[in-house]
Order: sequence, then structure tokens, then C-alpha cells
Amino acid sequence: MKVISEFPYRLEMREHVEIPMPDGCRLAARIWLPENAEREPVPAIFEYIPYRKRDMTRLRDSILHPYLAGHGYACVRVDLRGSGESEGILRDQYRQRELDDGAAVIAWLAEQPWCDGNVGMMGISWGGFNGLQVASLAPPALKAVISACSTDDLYLDNMHYMGGCLLTDNLSEATTMFSVNTCPPDPALVGERWREMWLQRLAGSGLWLDTWLRHQHRDDYWKHGSVSEHYEAIRSPVMLVGGWADGYTNAIFRLLEHLQVPRLGLIGPWGHKYPHQGAPGPAIGFLQEALRWWDLWLKGRDTGIMAEPMLRAWMQDSMPPTTYYRERPGRWVGEDVWPAPRIRDVAYRLDPHRILMPGEPSCGGGESMYIQSPLSVGLLAGKWCSYTYAPDLPHDQRLEDGGSLVFESAPLDRELEILGTPVAELELECNQPVAMVAARLSDVAPDGKATRVTYGLFNLTHRKSHAEPEPLVPGKTYRVRVPLNAIAQNFPAGHRLRLSLSTSYWALAWPSPRPVRMTVYPAASQLILPQREPKPEDAEIRFQKPEVAPPTPVRTVEPPEHNWLVHRDLALDQSVLEVIKDEGLKRLREIDMEVANRTRNWYSFRDDDFESLRGETRTERIFRRGSWSVRTTTRTVLTADTEYFYIHAELDAWEGDSRVFTENWQRKIPRDHL
Repeated sequence: MKVISEFPYRLEMREHVEIPMPDGCRLAARIWLPENAEREPVPAIFEYIPYRKRDMTRLRDSILHPYLAGHGYACVRVDLRGSGESEGILRDQYRQRELDDGAAVIAWLAEQPWCDGNVGMMGISWGGFNGLQVASLAPPALKAVISACSTDDLYLDNMHYMGGCLLTDNLSEATTMFSVNTCPPDPALVGERWREMWLQRLAGSGLWLDTWLRHQHRDDYWKHGSVSEHYEAIRSPVMLVGGWADGYTNAIFRLLEHLQVPRLGLIGPWGHKYPHQGAPGPAIGFLQEALRWWDLWLKGRDTGIMAEPMLRAWMQDSMPPTTYYRERPGRWVGEDVWPAPRIRDVAYRLDPHRILMPGEPSCGGGESMYIQSPLSVGLLAGKWCSYTYAPDLPHDQRLEDGGSLVFESAPLDRELEILGTPVAELELECNQPVAMVAARLSDVAPDGKATRVTYGLFNLTHRKSHAEPEPLVPGKTYRVRVPLNAIAQNFPAGHRLRLSLSTSYWALAWPSPRPVRMTVYPAASQLILPQREPKPEDAEIRFQKPEVAPPTPVRTVEPPEHNWLVHRDLALDQSVLEVIKDEGLKRLREIDMEVANRTRNWYSFRDDDFESLRGETRTERIFRRGSWSVRTTTRTVLTADTEYFYIHAELDAWEGDSRVFTENWQRKIPRDHL
């Protein structure tokens, strides 16, 4: 990553600017802009998230926003209402107040003397979500959007549910926001009212996990903020960015297909990161690409970016399985339109234990096969959305497939490449009214090592609708389609394809209420792969090396720790997955503040006891400067029996050595086809 210190424009930085909302609430912003912008106004680029401009994202912001501002833009990082130094209370994600505030910020930006009236929105994750959502309101000054690691459907592809199955990321994301919402504003910016603002947040933000668990189907709660409900409402050009190790990439394909505005898609091998920081690598010069986008849509310069393929994607080469990749070898490929007519869906019929190549005869007749997976299947599945902080990618699938129903092809006689969404079409029956299936596609090398390429989860009670699930009739045969996550992957000659099916996938998703015996009929089932032939034009797709602005000085006081640990107690027949995400204690020299953010998660079960499943998360945050010191802790425990989910949550806050706030929650929530 190349650090650039000299830019075409000299900059000024405004540490704390308050933006008035129509109801009188004031949102806090940090602004970078050219020194002469008051005399020669420039377009504004707006990022809008709750993760504290003052400290939490200070390092990330320092390498991103000054780079764009140094090329002639006003970059504006705004904290959502109730976060950072912004007034008010943040009670949930993507509610109408948040979107209306975003539109109001855009209108305010367009009126500033240093802005020429043209505004773009740029963000990753939360900021990618609300960039699309605010765009659907069509504020007049919003001219374009860059949305990274986001979704068009808050139920279908989000950290809460996948295929109608409850993700444990629902718990970890709720824990993240439980912790973020406990953080105080900085007294150096807001003065003596910091304590009053802090106590309002502690008392008013609430337990978001409770809300999310009470909406187990795709109801109006999830439809709000899902731009898939009205693609036509987005009138601004959109660049969509994602990574194959991220959890949100499927939405890029739907948005490319359904949006009615100029649009581009960019997908690398990365996890949940901007591509200039992309890991697994290779990272790319994403900020240069962003400038090409903004120069076109905010300044009217023809940069040639719209002459690029509509979709540019990293075709991954085969790699041995591991939980962390520094680099994913491969090459860039492109498609001018999506769906791409040159990509063919090829059906591979199943036979007992076999994936049949086209034209290969069956030898299984009408034989059925069954599986009742142990709860240990999924302990090595990795995270639904990889942040690449730790070894959070899936391990060798040989360790998972012993509790799965496995179908495998003969060695490939030529290389095979796929780009798009694989689908498992299954004819099956179950012995329980509520059941799920986890389907995984793996690349099996000649030495037997199996690398998971992609996977999908499906709650079988959702076979007709995510809005109105229906229980299964035990013993009745159903035909279901299980979409796997979209992927671009090369399978070399001599390797095998493997499809693995299991009836649970803990701790990535919460299993069904009871153990399920699932019977599959291979002769009536198939694996469909979106096959793509290479084309010479792919070699023309290139990106520059990453460039960034100088990072803000940060000193590590206590080192970070990131790890995933699997503990097996054979005497008690108990297994625990421990996830450690400890950012350590850092000193931010620019603002003379020390900050710490520590999270630990435990996901456990005992034997084959489905009522023993337990998720627990704990967080600690520290902020201190001189004699001012604040510490908050949270703890959340989620358990379930066959009929209910149970939440126990705790929040404590200290000023110095004195506890100033504490609250406990106990919730009992019915399971509804889950």
C-alpha cells in the first residue's frame, strides 16, 4: 500500500461540525476539503455510519477521506443520530428517521458555500446499506453512490437470517451495537453535556437482539429499507463493491440485474473491507477507481470507467484449505451485462455418493440416502461474513463431511470455471416438521484435501415463501431449490467436485428445534453450476496498486488478540467455539485519547442435545484522557428449547471507579418455524 503525501489540492480538516436536522437535533461531522473550496466550490462525498468518527474509525478515515479530498472533493464523515458526538438516541438500524436524516444532510451539504451542489454517498457495510436506502428517496442533490459490502434485501442477505435460517451473526451484530450504543461522546467536543447525552443513550438504545428475534420471517419490518421492494426508486448511478469472503456479495448480482440506472459491479477475493485494504489479497487501487467514478458523475469528466465491463470479478484459482489466506491467486474477468448470456447453467445429476458428469450413466436406480447430522458439523465453517481479523475462513471440509451426506464427481478431465449462483435441486423428506439443510460445494484436490468454495442454508419450512412458512409433513416428499452463495472459481483438471448436505451447521446458524433425519433421493436431484468459458478480453482488466493518504498516528499500548479456538471436553462430551476479537488498547495521538474494544464470543453444545445450544458474547470498551475515564461492559446469552428462544443481557457503565448505570434484560420469544 503506497502512502501519498502530496495531492493536487491543499487541505483543511474541520474536526467537529454540527449539522442541524429539521427537528432541531444536531448531527456531528468531520470534514476534509480543499483550502480554497470557499472560493471554488467542489462536490461533496458523504459517509454516514454510527461507528464514531472521533475514534473508532479515525485510522480508517485518515487514509481514505483526505485522499479523495486531496483530489478536489469535500469529504464529510457523519455520525448517525445517537452515535459519536451526534445528539439523540440510536434505537435500531435503517429506520425512517435515519434515512430522513441522511436526506437532510445531503440538502445541507448542497447549500454550503464550499459545495458546488453535487453530492455523492460512499460507504461500506452500514454506510453501503444506507447509501442505497437514501438513494431510493431520490434527494435532488444526490448524483451517485458507491455501496460496498451491502444488500438490497434486509432479510434475504443480511447478518440476521440466511435462507430463512437464524444466523449466529444475528447475535454477534446485536452485541456489536449493544456495545457501540454504550459509548459516550467526547467531552472535548460537546462539553459538560457529555454525561447527560451518554446516560440518555445507555437508558434509551434498547436491546436490538430482542427486536430482530421477533421478526423471524420476511415481514414489513425487513421490507422497510430493502431496496429490492422498489429498485426503480433509485435514480442515481451506483457502483457496487464486494468480496467473495464477505457475506453480502449476492446482492450485487440482483442489483446489476434490476437497477435501471448506470451501474457497475466490482468483486474481489476480499472479506468485509474496502478493496484498497482488501484481504485476502490482492488489494487494488480502489481509491483511484472511486476517483474515476466521482470525477464522471460529480464533475462531468469522461474517465472511461463506464467503458469497463459492467461486472469485474476475481476468478479464484484452486487453493488448499486454510482458515486464513494472505493472497488468493486468480485473475480478473469481466461481463458486459448481467445476467450474462454467455454463462450456461449446466445440470449435474446425482447418484448415490456421486455427482455424474454430463453423459455419465447412473448406476443407483431409485435408491434413497439419509443423514442425521451431529451438532459438530459446522464448528469449522468459519464466519458468515469474514472480517479477516482472525482465522475465520472454513477449514478442510474432510473434518466436516463425516457428518454429512456427500456426493463427489470423478476427476475432471478439463478445467471448469463458474461465475454466478450454484443451485442444489433436491428431492427429499424429513421426519420433523421444522428442518434445515446446509449445502456446500467443495474443490477436492488429488491428495483428498477439500476446500469449501461456497455454501447455502435453507429453512425447509420456507420452501414456498420467506413471508409465510409452512411446516413439513413428516414422510412427505418435497422438491426444493437451495441457492448457494455466488462465486467465481476455477476447478483444475484432475480435481473433483463435492456436494455435501447436512441437517445442521452450528455455530454458523442455529439448528432446528429437534434432531432431523433427512432422506434424499439422488436420482431426482441435481447440482446446477453457472459455467463460464474464459475470453481473451479478460486479460485487459487491470487495476492500479493501492494508494492511501498518510495514516493518523496510533500507538499500541496493549497488543490486540484475534483468534478462533475449538475446545472439546470428551469427559462431558461438550464442545465450545471461542471467538476472540480484542483490538487491544490504542493511543490516538491527535486527540490525546486511549481507546480499547474487546469482544469474546462462545458457542457451545453438549452431545446431541439440541436444547444445550448456547451463544454468549461479552464486550468491554474503554475511553480515557487524563482524569476522564469511562468503561462499559455488556454480556448477552442466547439459548433455546423446542418452543422458545431465551435472552439474558447485562449492561454496566463506569465513570472512573463508580458504576453509573446498570440494566438487565430477560426475554422469552416464541420460535416460529425456526
